[in-house]
Amino acid sequence: MFQFAAAVVVVMAHPVFAAGTGPVVTFKDGVISPQVIEVPAGQAVRLTVKNEGKGPAEFESKRLHIEQVIAAGTSAEIELRALPAGHYPFVEEFHENLATGRGEIVAK
Repeated sequence: MFQFAAAVVVVMAHPVFAAGTGPVVTFKDGVISPQVIEVPAGQAVRLTVKNEGKGPAEFESKRLHIEQVIAAGTSAEIELRALPAGHYPFVEEFHENLATGRGEIVAK
């Protein structure tokens, strides 16, 4: 009985995501769209990052400790933990020197 109860607690402690239910951001040759992504504070979400560019792109957020390379023509899903209200910058690392290569996740 104890083993069953522990398994139930573990399953319930992890957020459940449905594919395609969170925000979507697109990278295309150094341009991030949209550059500001709003998410609900205190709620885990799944961010879909699409790379429509000719080469690889890299989503990087030092504040969130996330780094994900996305091949050209593909997408990746990044699970964002429940964030406190605030601003969380990110870049497309291969183009972070461009103003269009920087973005921000805003939890409110």
